[in-house]
Amino acid sequence: MPDWIKSHAASQQFAILLFEGFSNHCLANTVEPLRAANTLSRKELYHWRFLTLDGAAVGSSSGLRVAPHDRLRGSSGDLLIVMPSYGFVRHGGWRTQAALRAASHRFCAVAGLDTGSWLLAEAGLLDGYRATIHWEELMRFAERFPEVATERARFVIDGSRITCSGAMAAFDMVMHMIRRNHGAALALEVAQLFMTSDSARSDAGTARAGGALVNRALALMQETLETPLTVAEIARRCGASQKRLENAMSTDLGASPRTIYRRLRLNLARKLASETELPVAEIAMRSGYDNASAMTRAFRTEFGTTPRMLRQSGIEML
Repeated sequence: MPDWIKSHAASQQFAILLFEGFSNHCLANTVEPLRAANTLSRKELYHWRFLTLDGAAVGSSSGLRVAPHDRLRGSSGDLLIVMPSYGFVRHGGWRTQAALRAASHRFCAVAGLDTGSWLLAEAGLLDGYRATIHWEELMRFAERFPEVATERARFVIDGSRITCSGAMAAFDMVMHMIRRNHGAALALEVAQLFMTSDSARSDAGTARAGGALVNRALALMQETLETPLTVAEIARRCGASQKRLENAMSTDLGASPRTIYRRLRLNLARKLASETELPVAEIAMRSGYDNASAMTRAFRTEFGTTPRMLRQSGIEML
């Protein structure tokens, strides 16, 4: 069962190693969920830097130029993300292999995104590990690197080695990390910001049995924030018993439907307090509370502050 809230995880330092022809889509799907997690939590949970092998700027497959913060040599941190994407074969060779092998000793974990798995495998960094790659390259990868236990999966996490099959899977992988490190509540909030719910529940790219039921319940909760339903009514509208819904949400998200529903309503209250000038009484009504005092008490319990204090701090959620 996942943790609903984890508030004591340390900030993590990520380095993203870009190569000429990298995918904008893959990069955005990696960085944007991290940025959203920082913003929504109002903490620097993740810090990232862009690197290249030699410190020179590189261009994406669509022509976007990125000037890196530094070169790979000498850089260290919690996770090195290798992101070549297109033209990955020509980025191999002994210089890249040596640089990656050296870097693997300075980072706690190493990840290959899209076709980055190929460069890691060439450097011997996936020997004995389970791994995946972009599925168009899966058969060739398995034949070229028999020392690697190749899997057809969206992403694979095997100890200190992480591999991912493509840009969309990169989003799922990062959402999985957010959920693992900081709890399902934050992951759900980030997922809803990007208008997806499955990624808040992702577990190595595999679907859970109760996933469809949980998604239906979450959608219904979102539609009825101002006029909350009972948990029994939500279950009935979803075609399930209350007990089944409670078990499914607890398994997938680590909290009861009541707790999750309250968090969604308070997320709305926080957004309105941060981004509008609505009176607190109006915010309470729009988030399903009969009076402002009840909403303020719940808000303080959930977020450690009040709507008025949040507004006075001048922090916008996005």
